Amino acid sequence: MTELLDGLWRASLWLALGVMLLATVRPLLVRLGGAGLVYRSWWLLPLLLAALLLPLPQVALLQHVPTLPLKVVPETVEGLPMASLQWPWVLLLVWTLGAGLCLLRDLRAQHRFERGMGGLRARADGSWQASGDPGLPALVGLWRPRIVVGPDFDQQFTAQEQRLILQHEHSHRRNGDHWANGVLLLMRAVFWFHPLLPWAARRFLCDQELACDARTIAPQPALRGLYASTLLKAQLVQPVAPAVCHWRSQPVLKERIAMLQQSQRKALPWVSGQVLVVGLCLGMGAVAWASQNGAMAAGPTVAVMDREIRVDKMPPPSYPKSAFEQSQAGVVVLRVDVDAQGAVSDVRVVSATNPGVFEAVSIAAARSWTYRPALKNGKPVAGAMRIPITFAMDENDDVTETAR
Repeated sequence: MTELLDGLWRASLWLALGVMLLATVRPLLVRLGGAGLVYRSWWLLPLLLAALLLPLPQVALLQHVPTLPLKVVPETVEGLPMASLQWPWVLLLVWTLGAGLCLLRDLRAQHRFERGMGGLRARADGSWQASGDPGLPALVGLWRPRIVVGPDFDQQFTAQEQRLILQHEHSHRRNGDHWANGVLLLMRAVFWFHPLLPWAARRFLCDQELACDARTIAPQPALRGLYASTLLKAQLVQPVAPAVCHWRSQPVLKERIAMLQQSQRKALPWVSGQVLVVGLCLGMGAVAWASQNGAMAAGPTVAVMDREIRVDKMPPPSYPKSAFEQSQAGVVVLRVDVDAQGAVSDVRVVSATNPGVFEAVSIAAARSWTYRPALKNGKPVAGAMRIPITFAMDENDDVTETAR
């Protein structure tokens, strides 16, 4: 549970760094590669989150790490207050409620939009005609996306304008933009508390429409004027459904018209633009991957220290009530990373002989202990230590550590 909260915290920090980086380099990407390159740069955020899930090599990190064993028996922890173990449950409950409410809000908005379309009728051009118009034309749906037009589609637009609209929505579907919106829906639910995510979501959807306009008009640049006038003829809507790609949306309309009115500028070759975006994503992803779990702090522990990490106050963890009632015993091996100020930067379970029984109390106890940092050349440095915690029913019990 504590590891989940720590993971959310690290992911939130890297998400903020990624959003700020994209906001900084966006003008440069616009000049170099246009709207399509900017839209592809948003791959950075899911790649950063995926990089944080990749495990670091553990063999090299655990070499030359000092070991401090600890044994816990039920008698040594009678009357120990449990308040230190309650706050993670509170935070987890708040996060779960927030994520659930955010997800429910978006799903209800999607359902309300689809209900507003009324009945659907298949058209000869492959699209669907709705009896209502909550903001059409649009690509609607996630699992089975359909191009849906309004009831007055044939009367409102000429045949050439209809072809442009359908080409635009087909481009959304071919490019998988509806799946991108599904990923955005999940990210908004998981990181509902993140202060930068609302701006990032709005900017992402704007760049999605700009990129789709650029893909649609690129083979037929002579139709730029007609494309712009067709945008102006559609109903003005504020996107409210997460799995809908609107033909015309209010927040980005002026920007889309301005992009169409600009003369076509020479951009980077396609391959060069991909190399630029891939390099940006892989570079930041590699840094995020290498920084997790105190990887930077592991290096000094390989060298010889003037003094290893010391623990000044080390009250034993509480013996879980359920384990005591069932006479369960086990060994939990922790790796505790301590920074140069003596604060705990990370606690990780290396192994556990009885998974799911003793890990939570062990991690909570390790975070409450008081440490002195290691010394190298007379200066405090970051380091790590390995702490096997043996949970036994009696002082004379010998619990063998089976997982390393």
